[in-house]
Amino acid sequence: MTEITVRKVSTLDDRTLPVFAEMDRLMHEIGRRAGVFAAARSYGAGDALDDWLRAEREVCWPVAELAERGKDFQLSIALPGYESPDIEVTVTPGEIIVHANRARQRLEEGPTKEAAICWSEFRSDDVYRRIEFPASIDVDHVKATLRHGMLHVTAPKARSEVTKVPLATAA
Repeated sequence: MTEITVRKVSTLDDRTLPVFAEMDRLMHEIGRRAGVFAAARSYGAGDALDDWLRAEREVCWPVAELAERGKDFQLSIALPGYESPDIEVTVTPGEIIVHANRARQRLEEGPTKEAAICWSEFRSDDVYRRIEFPASIDVDHVKATLRHGMLHVTAPKARSEVTKVPLATAA
């Protein structure tokens, strides 16, 4: 098991890291692509989420699972073939962004290196995944590890510093 470095952004307003601009660009592209799917089926009701998820899969997203335990969230993301230096994890109190990038070296096979590629199913090796947490997390204590191609992130929930007091009603 290899530990992954986690970049910690302590406020939701701090969007200065380049990963945030790239996520904004990807979210725009996913929205555009989902709109294409909706238009192709004449904008029928009830399929917007399916359109969005299909667009995510096409654009850049590896599969993931978020589980909530008593005091933390457990996030697992499939990143087969990536090594720990290939992975960046950035967290804010409300979200996590995982960026994985590796240098792809396609081996030239066949009788000659002059052969032209007719088609290819190879995709970019640059992937992103953004997950919003349903509750605030303690950014300072987030841990990430990579084991057998699975990224595992533990994100403790933030301790509530404000005690909720019922509002007094006017008599």
